Amino acid sequence: GEQTFVVFCHLWNGGIMKKSTSRSVDLVNGPIIPGILRFAFPIFLGQLLQQLYNLADAWVVGNFADNNAFAAVSSATNLTLLIIGFFNGIALGGGVVISRYFGAGDQENVEKAIHTNFLLGLIASVLSTVVGLLLVPHILVWMKVPESVLPDSLCYFNFYFAGVSTIIMFNICMAIMQALGDSLRPLYYLAIASVTNVVLDLILVAGFHLGVGGAAFATVLAQGLSAALCILRMLRGKDAARLELRKLRLYPGILSQVLLQGLPAGIQGSVVSIGNLVVQTNINTYVEECIAKFIVGQMDIDTEWDAFQAELKNMNIDRYLEIIQTTYDASAFAGK
Repeated sequence: GEQTFVVFCHLWNGGIMKKSTSRSVDLVNGPIIPGILRFAFPIFLGQLLQQLYNLADAWVVGNFADNNAFAAVSSATNLTLLIIGFFNGIALGGGVVISRYFGAGDQENVEKAIHTNFLLGLIASVLSTVVGLLLVPHILVWMKVPESVLPDSLCYFNFYFAGVSTIIMFNICMAIMQALGDSLRPLYYLAIASVTNVVLDLILVAGFHLGVGGAAFATVLAQGLSAALCILRMLRGKDAARLELRKLRLYPGILSQVLLQGLPAGIQGSVVSIGNLVVQTNINTYVEECIAKFIVGQMDIDTEWDAFQAELKNMNIDRYLEIIQTTYDASAFAGK
C-alpha cells in the first residue's frame, strides 16, 4: 500500500536518523523493528485521517442537509481522493530527496531540497487553484453528475479548489518533517485539524444550515489550520527542518530529482481514484441515457428493463454500490 511505499522510500533512500531529537526516530541505533513501527504507525494514522475528511463532510451533510447535498459530497469522494493521492506522491518525491541527503550528512543540500520543495508547493498551489476553478464545471459535466445534484457539487468543488493550497502545503511540509525522522508532529497537527473539521461541519451545516458550502468551507479551514501549524513549526524550528523564506528558490538539479521521484508516486497514488471516476462517469452516462429513452418511449420499460439491469451489472455497478455503501457505513459508524 501507499503507507508501506512511503516508509520504505524513507528507509532505503537514506532517510535514517543519525542523531535523534525529541520527536524524531533513530533507525540506526537499537532494534530496527520497534524503530520502524514507531516511525511508520503515525504515518499510517495520518493517511487515514486525511481520507476521513470527506467522510466527515458526508456524514454531517447526510444527517443535517437534503439528499442532493449528500449526493454532491458523496460524488466528490473520488475526485478529492485523486487530488490527495497525487500531491501525496509529489510530496513523497521531495521527502525521498531530502532523506537521501540527510542520511548522507549533506546539510547544504538538505537545506536546498527543503526550500525547493516548499517553493514548488507554493507554485503548485497557485496553478492548481486557478486550473481547478476554471475546469471544475467541465469536470462535473464530463462526470455526468445529475442536474439535480450539479449546483451543490459545483458549490462544494469551488470551495475545495479555492482552498486546495492547504492540502498541497500540508503534504509538502509533512513530507519534509517525515524525511527528517519526525512523523509525530504532522500526526498531531492533522488530528487537531480533523477534530476542527467535524466541529466546524456541525456548526456551519447543522447550526447555520449552510449545506455543502458550509461543509466545504469547514474542510478548507481545517486543512488550512494543519498547514499553518506545520509552516509555523518550520519557521520557528532550530533543527534541520528550519525554513527561511529568504532562501526560497528552485534548484534545478534538486527539482529534477523531486519530479523524477514524485511524479510516478503521484500517479500511483491517484490511479485507483481515476479508475473509480471512469466507472462513476460510465454509470452516470448510461443511466441518464436510458432514463431519457424510457421517458420518450424509445425503450419499453416492460421488455427492456431486464436488459437495462444486466448492462449495469456488466459495468460492475454492484461493486460500485458496495464501495458507496461501505463509505456511508463508515461515516455513519464514525458518527456514533
